[in-house]
Amino acid sequence: MKHIIFCLTLILCFALPAKASDQEVVDRVQERLDALEGLKADYVQILTNAATRESQERTGSIYFEKPLQVRWESDAPHRELLVINEDKVWNYFPDDEVAYEYEVEEVLTSRAMINFISGQAKLTEDFKVEDQGMEDGLHKLKLVPANPEPDLVLAYLWSDDQGLLHRILLVDFFGNGNELRLESVETDPELDGDKFEFRAGDVEIREGQAG
Repeated sequence: MKHIIFCLTLILCFALPAKASDQEVVDRVQERLDALEGLKADYVQILTNAATRESQERTGSIYFEKPLQVRWESDAPHRELLVINEDKVWNYFPDDEVAYEYEVEEVLTSRAMINFISGQAKLTEDFKVEDQGMEDGLHKLKLVPANPEPDLVLAYLWSDDQGLLHRILLVDFFGNGNELRLESVETDPELDGDKFEFRAGDVEIREGQAG
């Protein structure tokens, strides 16, 4: 589940100016974070093992609303559903007909994660931001956490001329890559509150152990 959670730490940073100084970039991103109430998007996620150089690709959809409501649906190569609200975290595997239930505090152990997902992140406090210029026609930023953690020591963001984020790459202590490519992004959509509830039905419920 960590590969999903850590993508959420930066997924809100998706409105970056095309041409600006480093400080202007940070200010614009911060303004967007403060104003954003929610989003939905399709995604392609690529997980790369640094030791073997092997990659795994996943696809699905993401839904988010402040202050702390997330629905992350994976449809390939295996179905998986992650639902986060202020009370619980549910990780459901339809093919196995089993769901794992967690307390929010068990899963969101990182202060940076909580800040971003709840919309309280302050980029100038949490990251050193560097403008990396252009790459493949996109504007690239490098983010170095002020307090690196094993699961997040480096991040990169890519945006187009309109400021829409197209890619996020997170790197952990071992050099493993967690890349997220966003498609069909909608900001502040009208979302049914039911999307952030998990109804177990006949599904087997197990107590999850984060870590």
